[in-house]
Amino acid sequence: MTSTRDLDADIRTALPEATVLTAQPAPVATDWAAALLHRLYGRSGQLTPLSGERDANFLVTPADGSSRCMFKLSHPDEAVLVADFQTQALLHIAATDPSLPVQRLLPDVRGNRSVEIQDAQGRTRVARLFSYLEGLPMPQAQRSAAQRTSVARTLARLDLALAGLKHPAAARELPWDIQRAERVRPLLMHVPEPERRALAQAALDGFEHRTQPLLAGLRRQPIHNDFNLYNLLVDPNEPAQVSGILDFGDMVHAPLVNDVAVAASYHLDPNGDALGTIAQFAADYHAVSPLSAEETFVLLDLVRARLAMVVAISGWRAARQPDNAAYLMRNNAISWARLSACADLQPEQVQAAIEVACRTQDPFHA
Repeated sequence: MTSTRDLDADIRTALPEATVLTAQPAPVATDWAAALLHRLYGRSGQLTPLSGERDANFLVTPADGSSRCMFKLSHPDEAVLVADFQTQALLHIAATDPSLPVQRLLPDVRGNRSVEIQDAQGRTRVARLFSYLEGLPMPQAQRSAAQRTSVARTLARLDLALAGLKHPAAARELPWDIQRAERVRPLLMHVPEPERRALAQAALDGFEHRTQPLLAGLRRQPIHNDFNLYNLLVDPNEPAQVSGILDFGDMVHAPLVNDVAVAASYHLDPNGDALGTIAQFAADYHAVSPLSAEETFVLLDLVRARLAMVVAISGWRAARQPDNAAYLMRNNAISWARLSACADLQPEQVQAAIEVACRTQDPFHA
């Protein structure tokens, strides 16, 4: 059996920036967090721990009956500058498109939107208090074409809102950054089935040899980079409409079209029309923020590269944590099915389909 140390060495060799994937959880006691909240924000109430991959998050139900909020303490392994990137992004969105459904940062008693603190173990963290977005997680809602349109158009608005953001942490390297997708290739050793391994390798081959050389010529800006179903909320009474955007923790400066690819990859129906789904998603995005011909050409390879990254990294994580493998692999099967569904498509074919779909909404912007 491969040891955890060997598995960590595998991913650090493939992805030097992968500390975020190997960091141990760093929870804090609820009572300690409640005392900190009162000291920094002058607020008291019931704190309920919330799940999170890295940060310590608490739902705050105020004692005075005011609106619920979320208290977040960054992971001690996360650089303060990275947390500030997320903070500045939310402040920037609030200024450029105030109606976008993102969390708002609430000030502490001194008016600060984020505060560096030392936890009980003396580790530096960033404390922030966010408004709490009410809504139904999208995976629990009825899916529809109208909902998919709302996702695409909301993402386009978000990208427009982020376009002018400048921050030194935007240039950081992330494990989930598609522009470096070829780095996950060594992790495919943890995929036991030869057919599946070949499928993922083919996706990475197409990206590396055909699309990666073109990325330098595409528009670049800060992007959300994780516009998946679990990071979106809908109105329970109107499930076709996005009512909340969560988790800016994977933001990065990258080609703009990467954001479209990440989001579109989660809407592929393995038993449906992969070509039509990608084309319509891109057309809905294009209706708000026009895509260039170069961007529509690379979209298919970027979608496949993202799916290859998902199966490669989740397979590695399951090998590293066999006791938690079922949870870590919960989306693995659907990702393989999505990758298979678009395996036979060609970039020119997808580009042509996008152009046709765009003609029904706006003149295609080349």
